[in-house]
Amino acid sequence: MKRKLTVIIILFFVVFTAKSQCFKKNTAFQNGEVVNYDVIYNWHFIWIEAGKVKFRVSEKTYKDRPVYHLYSFGETLKKHEWIYKVDDTFQSYLDKETLKPLWFDQNTEEGGHYTKNRYTFDHENKLLFMSTENSKDPHKDQILPLSDCTFDLVTLIYYTRNIDFSNYNVNDKFPVKAIIDDEVHDLYIRYLGKEEIELKDGRKFKCQKFSALLVEGTIFKGGEDMFVWVTDDRNKIPVLIEAKILVGSVKAILTDASGLIDYPETIIK
Repeated sequence: MKRKLTVIIILFFVVFTAKSQCFKKNTAFQNGEVVNYDVIYNWHFIWIEAGKVKFRVSEKTYKDRPVYHLYSFGETLKKHEWIYKVDDTFQSYLDKETLKPLWFDQNTEEGGHYTKNRYTFDHENKLLFMSTENSKDPHKDQILPLSDCTFDLVTLIYYTRNIDFSNYNVNDKFPVKAIIDDEVHDLYIRYLGKEEIELKDGRKFKCQKFSALLVEGTIFKGGEDMFVWVTDDRNKIPVLIEAKILVGSVKAILTDASGLIDYPETIIK
């Protein structure tokens, strides 16, 4: 189940970057927000509650500027660690005023395989400083040109929650640019409109639905095989995510959320 938890759920979020200005004012999240998910793995007729993932927002100072500290953590359930142990941590600093990514750190251990990535964004000089290492490849430092609208996986999640869906039509496709390991990937998402869903525990949510084009690799088969449902409000919290993977499929299901901005139309209370 290599990289089937935190990296997958992060990729589930990366579905909205589109035809609007790259950097804008935040209206979707705030200091103190916490969102939790159960990750369910399916193989033939077998369904396994594989692990849990947490996303948290706090406020910090980075190089004398106020930032959001974005933290995500995923792990396998203790009873499944003997099969495949996952212990993943991702952290980012996001400028509070512009929503530009400033710094990213990934420290993951999955089934005996480790990855350590760190990115520093120099927007003034349009440079990206990358430090990458994993159990198969030695430590490597790179300096790459930084294109506009380039995000690490975590900051992209929170930036995209500020996109106004009312500008979209059903079947519109929009580009996605994200740094994954030591490469920048250009993908797309397809907007599929509004839909009300009901989870197995009886909770109902009015949602916006998307599909996403995936890159063939160690996790995914490639193709438009990921579907995401987010709350149809200004918080835009992903409620349900489904994706086909090389062996079976996986779901991420919202368990609870707290610290949300309390808009009148907020769905999750």
